[in-house]
Amino acid sequence: MSGSPTLSLLLVGLATAFATYAGGVITLRLVRRSTLIFGLTSGFVLGLALFDLLPEALHGQTGPGATATVLAMALIGLATGLLLHHLPETAAPKASAGRIALLAHSLLDGVGIGLAFQISPTTGWIVAAAVLAHDLADGANMAGLSMAHGHAHNAPRWLLANSLAPVLGIVLGQFLPMGEAHFALLLALFSGSFLYIGLFELLPRSAAGEGLLRTAVASGAGLVFMGSVITLAHS
Repeated sequence: MSGSPTLSLLLVGLATAFATYAGGVITLRLVRRSTLIFGLTSGFVLGLALFDLLPEALHGQTGPGATATVLAMALIGLATGLLLHHLPETAAPKASAGRIALLAHSLLDGVGIGLAFQISPTTGWIVAAAVLAHDLADGANMAGLSMAHGHAHNAPRWLLANSLAPVLGIVLGQFLPMGEAHFALLLALFSGSFLYIGLFELLPRSAAGEGLLRTAVASGAGLVFMGSVITLAHS
């Protein structure tokens, strides 16, 4: 790579790390209203799945049965979360699965940026702008999910890992060849995982503390915000 693309990737990596970490810190500062934050972040997660990941997966798959394949992968992601949901509360897989899914999503964000810069700097910056647009929400999701599991004391470590994941992804994306079709299937899988996180992890915890009406308003606000951010990022 030449000096200019290298500098661009460095700046994008630092920006993604800062935005993600800032979103989580803001959420942790508002820990006293954590149950309301769960409702808001459920909207973020659901919006990310419905307005970004799933449409991108559908766009990346072509040919006969493409839509069915994408939806099947999304259902696999959702079903995996539901299976983990029925593990005992103390089981490590249940406590960590959602946060690992978020980490994987952030890593894929970075991979997408790295792959895009392989195509051209212009494409790279477009993809980077889309990722940066929702990085604040990514950090909020990680912090909110950690608090939802009663692991607020571990939240800074998970948040730091989530902030560094897209940076690692950018590096991998520069050297990892991946077809658009395979990448689309991964996006579909994680869209299903995020639907599980929003519907079965965050929403019930918010409703238990805030009631259905306040939870619905908070989640709706998160959906509208995420939808607006994604629309602006792709416009």
